[in-house]
Amino acid sequence: MQRIWRFTAWLVGLFWLAAPARAGEQKLDVKWLKGPATAYLKNIAEVKVPEGYLFADQKGTKMLLEQMGNPTDGNEIGFLAPESTSWFVVFEFNEVGYVKDEEKDQLDANKMLEQIRRGTERSNERRAAMGAAPLFVTGWEQPPRYNPTTHNLEWAIRAESEGKPILNYNTRLLGRRGVMSVNLVVDPDKLQATLPAFRQLMADYSFQTGAKYAEFRPGDKIAAFGLAALVTGGAAAVAVKLGFFAVLAKFFKAFWKLVVIGVVALGAGFKRLFGGRPQS
Repeated sequence: MQRIWRFTAWLVGLFWLAAPARAGEQKLDVKWLKGPATAYLKNIAEVKVPEGYLFADQKGTKMLLEQMGNPTDGNEIGFLAPESTSWFVVFEFNEVGYVKDEEKDQLDANKMLEQIRRGTERSNERRAAMGAAPLFVTGWEQPPRYNPTTHNLEWAIRAESEGKPILNYNTRLLGRRGVMSVNLVVDPDKLQATLPAFRQLMADYSFQTGAKYAEFRPGDKIAAFGLAALVTGGAAAVAVKLGFFAVLAKFFKAFWKLVVIGVVALGAGFKRLFGGRPQS
């Protein structure tokens, strides 16, 4: 069950984003980069920040995620959102090595969905012990799709908790030394309207010279898993230092009383959380 912890954490984190601000909640002093600009994801990659968008670096991303209630592990290196803050993306890099794409023509969506569903259902016993609502995977919003030209893997899963819809939209960008995870957080009902803007952001993303997938050289570290494991959670199990239950225990201990209300007010919630002004 360790393999699905990141999927679960992001789902619950989504609920926290929509929760009303608590009394005396501290605004965050995030140093924003305002577009148009180029944002650097450490020395690994870069992404264009269009006009009307804001970017936070690794330090700012950590502050934002922890304020939202998401556990962090140091892999989070960037946060990008439109100024309306109606949706956002989080960049994380896992230096797991070069992921071979030999499975690109053998991805079994039905098998992978069943693995994710079984793991999620088993973990519901632990959620119940923590006083948290169960999660149920309802199906693919988009089955796994791999682009052998860009070496990008995309998929989206729909789930529900207490009758409320949940959506995880995932993109994995394969590089020479590891995988850049790009998690899109958006109201499920607004996904289709958001995807064109999100995909344009991805078109303006690139690994830096020396870190590109095509620059692999014999002797480079090879990842211990393939494309299917990126979907079912095998990569998270390798990259994350904390165990699955340790992460969830830490998370639910602080936030188990939150009411699951769905993502209905991302923009208003962000305006309460964010402090400081955008800086170029």
